[in-house]
Amino acid sequence: MSERGFGGTLGRASGTGTGRSGITVIEAIALGLSVVWVVVMALVLFRPAGDGGAGMAGRIMAALAVMLPIALIWLAAGAARLARSLRTDAAEMRAMIAALESRVAARPAAPEPAEPDEALIEEIRALAELSSRTAADVAGLVALGRPVVTEPQRAAIAVPDPADGAPQPSLSLGTPAEALDTPLTVSEFIKALNFPENDRDQDGFRTLRKALADHSTSRLVRASQDVLTLLSQDGIYMDDLSPDRARPEVWRRFAKGERGRQIAGLGGVRDRSSLALASGRMKQDAVFRDAVHHFLRAFDTTFLAFEPQARDEDIAKLADTRTARAFMLLGRVTGTFD
Repeated sequence: MSERGFGGTLGRASGTGTGRSGITVIEAIALGLSVVWVVVMALVLFRPAGDGGAGMAGRIMAALAVMLPIALIWLAAGAARLARSLRTDAAEMRAMIAALESRVAARPAAPEPAEPDEALIEEIRALAELSSRTAADVAGLVALGRPVVTEPQRAAIAVPDPADGAPQPSLSLGTPAEALDTPLTVSEFIKALNFPENDRDQDGFRTLRKALADHSTSRLVRASQDVLTLLSQDGIYMDDLSPDRARPEVWRRFAKGERGRQIAGLGGVRDRSSLALASGRMKQDAVFRDAVHHFLRAFDTTFLAFEPQARDEDIAKLADTRTARAFMLLGRVTGTFD
């Protein structure tokens, strides 16, 4: 969803979802249609037949054919229920976003470092849980339809060969890395770093969920969520920035370890208001300062692993994401490009 309404982040999911159990009107209609179909077919199949052998064979074949319409009825019912669930989630998410915007707008500007607003953090977490649940519904709805055919994609981060002797990375809760169905592709990596455009961006939610489950990218995605949320509290939104574009070779020099004026082209954010607000908060807010340094380290490490697989056009697309714009802004504030 849009960054301004979303506060720049989806946060870490920890809330609880609304209940979705119980028989709904959709299931009742599907059950009724199934019963009617079975009754009609029973009357047709078990009427007296003249030829016992041929009649019985025909009845067996017809009985097998009965199952197809019933399966189609319940497939349609499942799709309808998932679609209705998505609409409900979208409405709930819009209401939560409006409440978050009101809370952020009502917060007074404090000259001294303020304690974190626990209620606001909980609302962000609840919103993240809702977005994750929505992504799961979208995945289920897509599974009911035909598979989407896409051209072959390259992995965004190269997976180390276990034969090299490097320890196998693990996902949260001890899940091994090989449990992922497919590695995160370059296009998915870039889309995840830009976050969903709006509450109807179904593919954006799916990609973000996959990135958060990917060991090699989740650290940067979560760090980006944190700094975008903190920046939005001061009215700094990445969609409002129009940074100067740096050439891909400058980004590649950054990946190779060059710093300072040699990569000054990466500091393309010129918005004086955003730079002043972020710089002032760096000096006053220790939480913000720690989050910024963690984000810059995560961006440095992840981009280093991404660059060898990336083409010039891939780097150009990544540079236009909200995460890359935050890197340009905060890199200038911390003197990375000086």
